[in-house]
Amino acid sequence: MFIGIIFLIIGLFAIIVAFRQRKDRLWFALLAIITLLLSWNQAGTYARHKSNHLKDVMSTKVVTRVDSNASKLATSLESKNSKLESTLSSRSSSLKKKAGSLHLSIAKSQSDTSKTSSTPSTSQAELATKQYAGQQTITINQNEPDFSNTDLSTSRGAWQTYGNLDSYNRVSAANALLNKRLMPKTERESLDVDPTGWHNKRTSNGWLYNRCHLIGYQLTGQNNNAKNLMTGTRSLNDPEMTTYENEVAAYVKENKNHYVRYRVTPVFRRTELVARGIHMEGQSIGSNAVHFNVYIFNIESGYTINYQTGTSVKK
Repeated sequence: MFIGIIFLIIGLFAIIVAFRQRKDRLWFALLAIITLLLSWNQAGTYARHKSNHLKDVMSTKVVTRVDSNASKLATSLESKNSKLESTLSSRSSSLKKKAGSLHLSIAKSQSDTSKTSSTPSTSQAELATKQYAGQQTITINQNEPDFSNTDLSTSRGAWQTYGNLDSYNRVSAANALLNKRLMPKTERESLDVDPTGWHNKRTSNGWLYNRCHLIGYQLTGQNNNAKNLMTGTRSLNDPEMTTYENEVAAYVKENKNHYVRYRVTPVFRRTELVARGIHMEGQSIGSNAVHFNVYIFNIESGYTINYQTGTSVKK
């Protein structure tokens, strides 16, 4: 820009001299034209430079403004998404609790319609006094199941019944005459019932407790039935109970005419909310292919369980 001004001054000076000088007027006129053209060229260059600079500045401002707006929008969306996730999580937790309460309410209000399901001669009180001595599963009555002829009748076909919850919301005996037609044809859904004494915690092997089905899902398809679920240790559920459930399932699957009389009774001491163990009996109809009467202690190696509340401490 400075050079352009100098050219302009020289050009104006040359014009003035050209008018006053006759002898060298042509040369001064030519000088004036050349310097004015140079001045014009410098002015054009400066103008283009200024224009480009202004465009760059405006572009930067627009980008900055767009980036700022995008950042604000992203922050707003992230905040809304976080609030939505929190709300959904809260509602999911609330619905799960309501579902669990509903299952318990239904289970308590329903009456037990079974009149043919007998109770074992070995009483719960007697089994509740037994102490774990290193063997989790022990035989009862020399492994002879305690079913009457009426219990073993197939006149009604396959059936299943679940005892009512007691005044402490604890499960009672579950009975069935198992057959292939009772077995589920769909995958098991997640459980949302919290049985009495449910105070679960992580262990080195996974979880301390399982929601244990009295009669396994693979046998009858019963899942979120509060009358069929209790707080049981991982080892009680698997491998101990699962071993007998798999034996029964394999036999029932073999033939549509195979039946197994089955009874599972939780054993509690007085008002304790967690069962001391499980009494399992099974007898195949017309054969001894399935034949057992066992008691399984509800214990977990390395943990001391407070059966009154369900809390526990690591040894």
